[in-house]
Amino acid sequence: MIVLGFESSCDETGVALVCTERGLLAHTLHSQVAMHAAYGGVVPELASRDHVRRVVPLTRQVLQQADLTLQDIDAIAYTAGPGLAGALLVGSSVAQSVAWSLNLPAIAIHHLEGHLLSPRMASPCPEFPFVALLVSGGHTQLLRVDEVGQYTLLGETLDDAAGEAFDKTAKLLGLGYPGGPALAKLAEQGDPKRIALPRPMLHSHTLDFSFSGLKTAVLTRLKDAESRGLADAQLRADLAAATELAIVEVLVAKSVVALEQTQLKRLVVAGGVGANRLLRQLLTQRLGKRQVEVFFPPLELCTDNGAMIAFAAAQRIQRGLVNLGAQTYGFDVHPRWDLAAL
Repeated sequence: MIVLGFESSCDETGVALVCTERGLLAHTLHSQVAMHAAYGGVVPELASRDHVRRVVPLTRQVLQQADLTLQDIDAIAYTAGPGLAGALLVGSSVAQSVAWSLNLPAIAIHHLEGHLLSPRMASPCPEFPFVALLVSGGHTQLLRVDEVGQYTLLGETLDDAAGEAFDKTAKLLGLGYPGGPALAKLAEQGDPKRIALPRPMLHSHTLDFSFSGLKTAVLTRLKDAESRGLADAQLRADLAAATELAIVEVLVAKSVVALEQTQLKRLVVAGGVGANRLLRQLLTQRLGKRQVEVFFPPLELCTDNGAMIAFAAAQRIQRGLVNLGAQTYGFDVHPRWDLAAL
């Protein structure tokens, strides 16, 4: 079966084609970063309007890449949540309309499930079961994944997610949007050991996370340096490096504990922060010593994309988890949607 997938949960419009037998056939993505940069963050109404402009041309583009037509499609998939309500409605309405016009099933996909399963599009493919470190936008979670649709939450953030900590710290340091990549780039020029920053909940004996205190610590040190006239470019680079190292060390340490508790030997990293160079490096080094396999999605699939949505739908179809005959074609979305509800 060939699945056409739409992703529009936030500020990226993604469209992709996945075949249940041949894998990813084609995908295309438009990022709204340049548009939102002037506002220092995502403006929901602007995001929704841009999805409307982009989704049809991107669909034509991905069909052309795969040398297919809409008549070759067997099912439609779309992100139903979580995400921005207006943005989700764009993808849902387009997907449901196309499905209705072609008399095809429309499959609602959980955004985080798409991220969780995306490393399985790469080679080698992680086999079930595995521990997943999901670090995507406003989410930081550790999960045990036994099969498609079988997810057990092991720990999650109690306040700011890792991605939010990157973005908020970047803003404090006067960096642009998106903050995470900008902070990581600045960190390359800094000394991560010059400034001591806390590792929140590192020794909490739980698998939960907390990063809001880290942002506060950066603000305190920055204000102190500014009051003494010491807040130069090098200090900002050192703060960036220290922040990145603190976040990554917590993510790595908690992942190790999760693997020990579950006695599993596979870790899958998914989500936008999974593209971070230091996180990939430290996880590979530390878990390699423990004979643990670590899997990352391809860099181009770390951000939100239509490929992961189409792939998640294809995986559900193959396992009989989708009722392909029951269709209502309603524009239903879930801006807040617990992954455990699947």
